[in-house]
Amino acid sequence: MRVDKAGLPRRDVPGAFDVGAAAYDRLVGANPGYHANLELSARRMQLPEGGRGLRLLDAGCGTGASTSALLAAAPEAEIVAVDAAGGMLEAARAKPWPPSVRFVHSRIEDLGGHGGPDVHGPFDGILAAYLVRNLPDPDAQLRAFRGLLRPGGILAVHEYSVGDSAAARRIWHAVCWGIIIPSGWWRTRDTTLYRHLWRSVLVFDGATRFRRRMRDAGFTGVHGDTMPGWERNIVHTFLGYAPQGYQQ
Repeated sequence: MRVDKAGLPRRDVPGAFDVGAAAYDRLVGANPGYHANLELSARRMQLPEGGRGLRLLDAGCGTGASTSALLAAAPEAEIVAVDAAGGMLEAARAKPWPPSVRFVHSRIEDLGGHGGPDVHGPFDGILAAYLVRNLPDPDAQLRAFRGLLRPGGILAVHEYSVGDSAAARRIWHAVCWGIIIPSGWWRTRDTTLYRHLWRSVLVFDGATRFRRRMRDAGFTGVHGDTMPGWERNIVHTFLGYAPQGYQQ
């Protein structure tokens, strides 16, 4: 499968994740900050009362790491977790979950539309981890997320963004070619997904540009912060709110 300067064609990304699904948890588990930083993004959503009475969407749940992060931040919430990669979703479903968590196999772009899966808003919060960078039309998806949120609901985008920091780009190159791509080859004998990760992060928005993209999509109160440790200025939480007067 061809990986160009921008990574894989976005229609091919779910298939690449299917190829890597069996080894995915072991690979990300080797990153000491991976799960902790997802949980940090979920906590930054500041969901009240343990999520009691809230409906949350985990958009692009993968093997369930982001679902676990949402569950830790809001154990009383109803969580709908969606992913387009069947292999990743199968790995997620195989784990133990409370009845409040439901998994749905679907492209995120198909949510809420006619003929799409039975997943409809309004949601009180959406967590999109490592997703927006892999979509063919990020602007349209951000607007769709706004439409899936209740007025005042929060969107948290947990995403790589190195465009604003030359030091972060150097670290990203070193980590990809020193650890991620060789480890991916050793586990799966296929580097397609990991070379896509390397390339797609390099061409994605810097943090300043992505915050502007969220505001252009109609979100208010847009702000964000980066992660501690080696992912500082590499992985960020971007937060924004659906306008109080907004009606879908």
